[in-house]
Amino acid sequence: MTESFQFVHAQWLWLLFCLPLLAVWKGRRGQTVAVRMPSTDDAIHVGARPRSKVGNFLAFLGLLALALVIVALARPRLGRGSTDVEASGIDIMLALDVSGSMEALDFTLDGKPANRVAVVKKVVGKFIGERPNDRIGMLAFAARPYLVSPLTLDQEFLAKRLAGVSLGQVEDGTAIGSAIASAVNHLRNSAAKSRIIILLTDGVNNAGAANPLTAAEAAKALGIKIYTIGAGTRGEAPVPVRDAFGRTHLQTMKVEIDEEMLRQVAAATGGQTFRATDTDSLKNIYESINKLETTTRKLKKYQQYDELYLYFLGPGVALLLLELVLSQTRFRRLP
Repeated sequence: MTESFQFVHAQWLWLLFCLPLLAVWKGRRGQTVAVRMPSTDDAIHVGARPRSKVGNFLAFLGLLALALVIVALARPRLGRGSTDVEASGIDIMLALDVSGSMEALDFTLDGKPANRVAVVKKVVGKFIGERPNDRIGMLAFAARPYLVSPLTLDQEFLAKRLAGVSLGQVEDGTAIGSAIASAVNHLRNSAAKSRIIILLTDGVNNAGAANPLTAAEAAKALGIKIYTIGAGTRGEAPVPVRDAFGRTHLQTMKVEIDEEMLRQVAAATGGQTFRATDTDSLKNIYESINKLETTTRKLKKYQQYDELYLYFLGPGVALLLLELVLSQTRFRRLP
């Protein structure tokens, strides 16, 4: 249940800025007292506009009444309601390679060289933000996979978990088969109509006990579709390397991606395989997958409003009447 305060006709509030000007004008003009008595003081103040405390008090009542009426005209109200989001029926597990080779500086961010993992996190974060109605989970892998986030609709939680993904959290290596098997395991008990895995890697399967193609067959048996992405330039890429003294320098290394294996994994499950050689192509790949796995937003909205204008209109009218009565009765006489 959420609450929100709003003015339906907020444009009326601009009139409030006129009240200080009105107060200054009335103050300079003054308020003529009800009865004038001849005295020698009149000669001293010839030509001066008379002022009175009575006039100031009545002017204050009038301005306050006008302010309350203006706020009432703006129609303040308090909304009480809730919005229920129904899951789209698509569950997605993201499998991200965080092996040492993901440090290669062959991608760019804001026109500057950036390592692969930083760019992947940026692009994946955008992908997550565009699918608010899907349950999305995430795992990262190097020599073994580990769970980053279970399947969830909580995008804020997922974004925080993604921000914490970094290199070096597990032993180095590339366990593609184990990553697929782990993702399949997290989707196995899902009742979603559509279950997919999006696996991104920049290497070849060289760690873990599971064979990628065997894991893909298990996914196929459960009706889980796999999209595979190979990330990295073709040929060679600069990779930061630390020497014995802890100093970092760039070393050119050969880029090795088992594209044929990734193609077979995707084909076995009815998915597709992609190759990202730079930041733009990586963005385009996730945008393509986003379009391939379409979803319809389903919302149930409940809203109830409590009108508050009477809380301002009533006192405003009462003050206007009070000013009128006082100006015609007690405050007409000299104190």
